[in-house]
Amino acid sequence: MEFCPKCGSRLTPKKIKSEKKIKISLACLKCGYSQKETKEAITKKVLNHKENPQKYVTVITKEEQKLNTLPTLKIECPKCGNKKVYVWQVQTRGGDESSTQFMRCTKCDHTFREYT
Repeated sequence: MEFCPKCGSRLTPKKIKSEKKIKISLACLKCGYSQKETKEAITKKVLNHKENPQKYVTVITKEEQKLNTLPTLKIECPKCGNKKVYVWQVQTRGGDESSTQFMRCTKCDHTFREYT
């Protein structure tokens, strides 16, 4: 992130089309300052999911499913007796009531909840 040397505002990227190339320059929206040096843009294909959201599918591999970054607790699973579960909280009822705590066994993937 870079800032304008004149007014201190954040510089935003600005596309400059010249010949057959697209270049990027940083410009200040507040005072109109623009950097003289430009960098050649790396063009990427952007998918517009608003057109037909059912057309696109996100694929999660088995390896990615095994990666779990949820916190764990030492609670016994009612299904298999394992003593370690993943835990997360969701506001399932009104905003003035406490959240529901969900737990999933690290061994058998049994999911159960606890109302707190």
